Amino acid sequence: MQPSRFPLPLGAFAVGEDSSLSPREPGTEPALRFLWRGHPCRAALGAAGLQLSAEAGRVPSTAGNAAAREPAFAALAALPGELPAGWNLALLPDHRVRLDASASIAGPTTAPAIVAAMVRFALALDPYLERLASAGIAGGASGTPSTCPG
Repeated sequence: MQPSRFPLPLGAFAVGEDSSLSPREPGTEPALRFLWRGHPCRAALGAAGLQLSAEAGRVPSTAGNAAAREPAFAALAALPGELPAGWNLALLPDHRVRLDASASIAGPTTAPAIVAAMVRFALALDPYLERLASAGIAGGASGTPSTCPG
């Protein structure tokens, strides 16, 4: 009898005999990164399951366009009550805006199941990304931080 070759290493993931993916190293959260309509997104697999996130953009800088900040912050204040259950909105210290969600996967956590969860998340993001963009929050990869020369 030949010894089992499973789990197979696949980057930061381990592939089980049933094609399920799990973190290769305990305590790590391997992730897949992708862009959705120019917004950096992430799907991380860890002890808490599949965690999805997307960078919606940046709040306008006071130095660049102070008048645009008020509608941006108003949209950020209103949005959490409209997000699907289990979704969170975060304003990061550098004024990036991030949307986070957890995805439950029925059955084994296979690559196709993860990709399907990523697609569902990306499609569900659209109305929130559009709402934030209409409030002046610069989109994903194009939003740039304010820097001080020197």
